[in-house]
Amino acid sequence: MFKDRLRATRISKKYTAQQVADYLDTGLRNYQKYESGDARPTFEGLVSLADLLNVPTDFLLERDEYLDALGVSVDVSLECPPRRPKPRKSH
Repeated sequence: MFKDRLRATRISKKYTAQQVADYLDTGLRNYQKYESGDARPTFEGLVSLADLLNVPTDFLLERDEYLDALGVSVDVSLECPPRRPKPRKSH
């Protein structure tokens, strides 16, 4: 999924979520929604993310078969630490 690919790429490139949010000129919470899957960037935001992370937009969108067909390979580790569980809402 986009959210997992985005997070793994950010971590592989050694950016903090805050650094990426600042680059996108958005708030940290808004960026975190991209990584949690609660929101998606605009087209312009997607292009900016790809530029910052130095990967094709198709890589972030997990269009690996398409990239393979073009002979494009991306050297990014997709291994990353597990996500923290979401806090439970108290009633």
